[in-house]
Amino acid sequence: MLDTRIDEALEDYQEACQRLRQIPGVSRVVAAVLVAELGTDMSVFRSAGHAAAWAGVCPGNNESAGKHKGAPARRGNVHLRTALVEAAMAASRKKSSYLRDKFHRLRARRGTKRAAMAIAHKILIAAYHILATGRPYKDLGGTYLDGLEKRRTTRNLVRRLERLGYEVTLGEKAA
Repeated sequence: MLDTRIDEALEDYQEACQRLRQIPGVSRVVAAVLVAELGTDMSVFRSAGHAAAWAGVCPGNNESAGKHKGAPARRGNVHLRTALVEAAMAASRKKSSYLRDKFHRLRARRGTKRAAMAIAHKILIAAYHILATGRPYKDLGGTYLDGLEKRRTTRNLVRRLERLGYEVTLGEKAA
């Protein structure tokens, strides 16, 4: 009964919800929360960064005398933040997606909770642009980050194989 009332309230926003559901990890419920909490008019925020700060998913900043210290994320809209972190954890399980690759890279360095918050931030930025411009979501793919730093990735993988006892010779693949 509650779901039907929510669907009735979101009847005018079905197109926006459909576009938001293209983002990995964003389900019907998360899309409804995004529309309910953010709205569909993005002109109320000056930029995507302001929307992230309002939602409470942007990183905290604690700097004094040139020293950067760790700080928790800002306080913000509790309902939106919770839904975005849930979406981030779901996106971390979507195979061959940019958000999954980014999540696992961040988790290795920073931990699961900080990685989830960072992916929640990325989801909100994508949602902002989808709602502001009306364009569909375009996933960059799971190998996007490897392609950015091809030389560094190659060097690291070769070093790992050599540590395991292999002799590695590289050559360009023939077309």
